[in-house]
Amino acid sequence: MRNSAIKPERFSAFTPGEDVGASPWLAIDQQMISQFGEATRDPDPMHIDPDWAKRNAPYGGTIAFGFLTVSLLTNLLHGALKSAPTREPTTAGYFMNYGFDHLRLITPVPVGSRIRGHFRTLDIRENANGKHIVKFGCEIEIEGVDKPALSAEWLAVWVMPDAGA
Repeated sequence: MRNSAIKPERFSAFTPGEDVGASPWLAIDQQMISQFGEATRDPDPMHIDPDWAKRNAPYGGTIAFGFLTVSLLTNLLHGALKSAPTREPTTAGYFMNYGFDHLRLITPVPVGSRIRGHFRTLDIRENANGKHIVKFGCEIEIEGVDKPALSAEWLAVWVMPDAGA
């Protein structure tokens, strides 16, 4: 079980092949989808207009933006780690996004569905600047659907807490 603050000694316990765990289920509602479209200035009716999507889209209603699904990885990882996104990073340490080695959006996420993330530590390496790069294997599951919404190899830099804090 993970602590609400990831401590440096916890980081050292991450090992390649370790099953980090699964997040709690997260409901995807129309408000979340529409707010994402507004924030990203993408008014695509397949995502933000339920009436249009019901009449014209191949999924019978609106679906989450693919980039919304990707953007939820951070929240889902916090859920799997049982860490608090509001923790104090200078004393707890934190991960920063570094990119992806692989990312596929496999199955659309329909409005009203629930998703959860599954995470595994695939690799840990030190880059030329001495930063620890963690590669997480990620899969976002849609409740009741056989194929995942997302499959990814997500890279994150572990930033140690301030030594003086």
